Order: sequence, then C-alpha cells, then structure tokens
Amino acid sequence: MALLVVTLAGCSTAPVTSHSTGIWDHYVIYNAARFIIWLSNLLGGNYGVGIIAFTLIIRIIIFPLNAISMKSMTKQSELAPEIKKLQAKYSAKDTATQQKLQDETQKLYSKAGVNPVMGCLPTLIQMPFLLALYQAIYRTDALKAGSFLWMQLGKPDPYFITMILAALLTGLTSYLSMLAQPVKSTMNWAMVAIMPVFIFIVSMNLPSAVTIYWVVTNAFSVVQQLILQNPTKLRREREAKIQEEKDKEKALRKARKRALNRK
Repeated sequence: MALLVVTLAGCSTAPVTSHSTGIWDHYVIYNAARFIIWLSNLLGGNYGVGIIAFTLIIRIIIFPLNAISMKSMTKQSELAPEIKKLQAKYSAKDTATQQKLQDETQKLYSKAGVNPVMGCLPTLIQMPFLLALYQAIYRTDALKAGSFLWMQLGKPDPYFITMILAALLTGLTSYLSMLAQPVKSTMNWAMVAIMPVFIFIVSMNLPSAVTIYWVVTNAFSVVQQLILQNPTKLRREREAKIQEEKDKEKALRKARKRALNRK
C-alpha cells in the first residue's frame, strides 16, 4: 500500500475520458472505469457498490499471484534464523567474506527450495492491476459524482470512518504478517505502528471513492493473510517441527546409550 501511494504521487491526476490518449489512459484506465460503471448499473446504479464489486473482482483475480508470493515469503522467513547465523559467522565487511556470505546464503536457499525472486515477482506483476483500479476511481468524474451511504464519492469522508477503517485494517494486516515471522525485529513493530498512521494521514485528503477502495482491499488482505499465512497455524507447525527434532535427538541419544551399554 505504501508503494502504491508513493507511485501514484507522481502519476497524472487529469480525468480520463473517451478522448484520453495513450495506451495506459485510454485502453487501461478508461476501460477499467467503464467496467466499474457497468458493474454499478448492474448492481442497482450505485457507484459505491460498483467500486466495491470491482475491487473484489480484481483481488480475486490476483489471489493466485498473492498465494505464490506469500508461500515463497513464508519459506524464506523460515530460513531467517539460519541466515542470521550466517550473517554473524561472516560479519566481516571485506569483499571475500561478503562473497562467502552470499554463496552460503544461496546454498541455503537452494537446499530449502526457495527462490527469493518469487517473493516479490508476483507483487510486481499485480501492481499494474492495482494501479489501474486506483486511477480508474481517482480520475473518473462520473465515479466521484455519486454518493454512497453518508459519503459524497468525490469528497473526503466527513466523519473519517473510512479513513479510520483503512488505517486499522492496514495495521491489522501488518500485525498478522509480523506475527507470521519466526523472528520479530524492531523494524517489524515499527511498520505495524507507522503504516496505519501513514494511511490515515494520506487518506484524509482523498475522495471517499478511493478510501472505500482502500477499506475493501485492506479487508480482503486481512482475510487473505489468515488463509495463506495464518500466524497461529504457522506457529503450531514450527512448534511441531521443533518437537520432532527434539524427539529425533532424544531417540538418537538413547540409541547411542544402548550401543555403549552393549559394549
């Protein structure tokens, strides 16, 4: 979400119409906006409902990409303790030591069947879809002209409810993601604390049409996190793995003891 906000800060904010030129504006954003309007008419004529429906459709379409990404990141996070040991072992900053660290880290990834690129590649692939969705909402006058519940879609939420929900759901997603990590760092906790504040401040000046999108996509992210990277399930799996290793070590000690007694 932070990457999305920063990226969009440098994007055009001019309204898109049938006369817009360029592949991105005319063929991507304009058609995305038309599809949202079509969905709105199909679902009763309310643009707020259309925005929610389109957001859910896009999130469902890119769900497999997120599944691949999160599965790879989970495997990679499980190696964090081992990587930390390697970093401590090869802590010198000279070129030879750092090269050795890279080699040993790559061996560790290969042994575990982890490709670090797969953790971010699906995210990069889905970014154009999310950008198109966001800009279709932000740059289409028709979508901002209607109302939804207590909000005028072209103006900020007067009661700050969608801003608060977007911030809380962002924080919850960050918190669940942090809990799923085997090793927690100060940076993890900082992100959990900073991201909701950042999202709330940014969303205060955005149209309600956009903050509705943020609420829906962040709510979907929470559900997605619980399905693909449930911290409780991961903790049980880690505990079971640790217990299994302890049982193996215990059985090995007993076997050695019996062998010594026979001698």
